[in-house]
Amino acid sequence: MNPDKLTNEPEESSLEVGELYIRYKAYAFSIAYRMLGSVVEAEDVVQDCFAGLQSRSDEVIRHPKSYIAKLVVNRSLNLLNSARNQREHYVGEWLPEPIGEAVDLPEETYEQREMISYAYMVLLERLTPVERAVFVLREAFQYEYREIADWLGKTESNCRQIFSRARRNLPDQPPDKVQTTTDDANREKLLARFTTAFLAYDVTAMLDLLSEQPVFTADGGGRVYTVMRTMKVHKGVLALLTSRRVLTRLREREWVPTIINGEVQVALLNNGKVSEVICLQSDLSGQRIDGVYLVVNPDKLRTIAARSH
Repeated sequence: MNPDKLTNEPEESSLEVGELYIRYKAYAFSIAYRMLGSVVEAEDVVQDCFAGLQSRSDEVIRHPKSYIAKLVVNRSLNLLNSARNQREHYVGEWLPEPIGEAVDLPEETYEQREMISYAYMVLLERLTPVERAVFVLREAFQYEYREIADWLGKTESNCRQIFSRARRNLPDQPPDKVQTTTDDANREKLLARFTTAFLAYDVTAMLDLLSEQPVFTADGGGRVYTVMRTMKVHKGVLALLTSRRVLTRLREREWVPTIINGEVQVALLNNGKVSEVICLQSDLSGQRIDGVYLVVNPDKLRTIAARSH
């Protein structure tokens, strides 16, 4: 057991469920969100878990923080594996739901914060549900393989193999590491350059901004018309972002730098309300753009707040 994980946690809990909820709600949500990529579903999972604890209020819970983590992971897995959550009938591309500053998250370690950047949440979608569970529990929350194996009904050796397979499906260098003050300033400059180039249809400036293999993905969820398929070809992404026929309504919005998933991104305002969010993934230099993720599905924008200037 990682000793840091159980700091200030009693071996057995005499706390009432309401007190456990206050103490561990944010922690439970941080796990569920990384598992599901959806604020709404993560909140539902957390509520279900604590409702289940209510029926066991007369029992003594050993290591309540770990026990709650186990409940959250298994409920998240059930949801990911359910027919309704396979996103088979989702209209267009599916992107994770971005989270704003108002979302209640616990104080997290460097590694944990790193794994909640929007670019990283997009990458986690490459994993199977079980790969995602093992990877999140091990990488973000430093649980031992022994515990993970017990929670998932697998062997420790199997969990090590699953983790290795998940790691192979993700880049060696996590995207968009937690920003330092200097990095924040550079990121704001990158966002400003992108905004200027996009609004001006500036092909030359956009060409300088895009990396060799950029990706563009938009998520309208069938609620709002947008680009339906991911664009991965450099020429195609460049043409899309500088086209005078596509994404034209975005140029009618007010563009406001906003903290999203712990980083400065851009919220687009229509009559003072957030109508779209653009999240950029920078390359390791921080000077060029690897990914442009546009979320226009209004169901996924409810936690994003931006102030007009």
